Amino acid sequence: MANPILHIKDSYYFEVPRAFWRYTEMDQVPKFLQKANHGATIEEYAHALDGKIIIPQPFGELNNLYESSSGFCISKFMIVELVVAAIVALVFISVARKIQTGDAPKGKVWNLLETFLLFIRDEVARPAIGKKDADRFMPLLWTMFFFVLGMNLAGMVPWVGAPTSAWAVTFAMACVTLIVGMVSGHIKFGAIGYWKNQVPGMKLPLVLAVILIPFIFLIEVGSLFIKHGVLSVRLLANMVAGHIVLLGIMTIAISPEGAMSNIWGVTATASILGATLFSCLELFVAFLQAYIFVFLSSLFIGASIHHH
Repeated sequence: MANPILHIKDSYYFEVPRAFWRYTEMDQVPKFLQKANHGATIEEYAHALDGKIIIPQPFGELNNLYESSSGFCISKFMIVELVVAAIVALVFISVARKIQTGDAPKGKVWNLLETFLLFIRDEVARPAIGKKDADRFMPLLWTMFFFVLGMNLAGMVPWVGAPTSAWAVTFAMACVTLIVGMVSGHIKFGAIGYWKNQVPGMKLPLVLAVILIPFIFLIEVGSLFIKHGVLSVRLLANMVAGHIVLLGIMTIAISPEGAMSNIWGVTATASILGATLFSCLELFVAFLQAYIFVFLSSLFIGASIHHH
């Protein structure tokens, strides 16, 4: 059985059912593990490693299955992100090619994607950024939505995991929003005008302005970075919390204490039903958090290209 905590913990291996991937010879065991566990037998390695497909590391070395030693090491979440990005690209490239031929837009995939795209454009981006400026940011916002959604949904797949449960991923996504907003603001208002725009227009007497405006500027600039930090933590916290609660529910059925209980049949049944219902909620949360991330990104970008 896969370790359920790996849905929210990055690692340098993929876990599958033990019967699908077994270690029978010492040559199959990575050298860094043999070095760290000198003298261990193949039976001991098999007990610990069966079901774990260790990711090859051509650009770095591992210290263990969760920590890198040197160089650039490829983790499970990195691969999942690339797979999600490739799926999003392939789907939209195929749809775009159909549009270029002039064929009438039809089909289940087209209708589904069009529904999402139009909703994000008409109900999220244009109200937040403005109808005049929103369309030029749509490729970014559409990409963000489907990329975040794909990573969230990956957490619903057994033995895969959600990359959005790693802060490095959500922080990088929030940094994209911050950089796009800052660059767009600098282009529209200029370097000085962008930072002046952080302070709301107030008709203050000179004596008060000299005292208050520097403090307000520091508060607003700090708020600019804090709210993007919160954007990353919000997505992270929601994805991690859901999997932890689901893990807690399932523990009732699979824990040794629960198995030895006289009412294990009742608790196991309740646990399975609860986990099923909560998984449905997690599926809804996967879509909801992708929407919220794009909605807040639209608000932040809109704020950066409009006067305070």
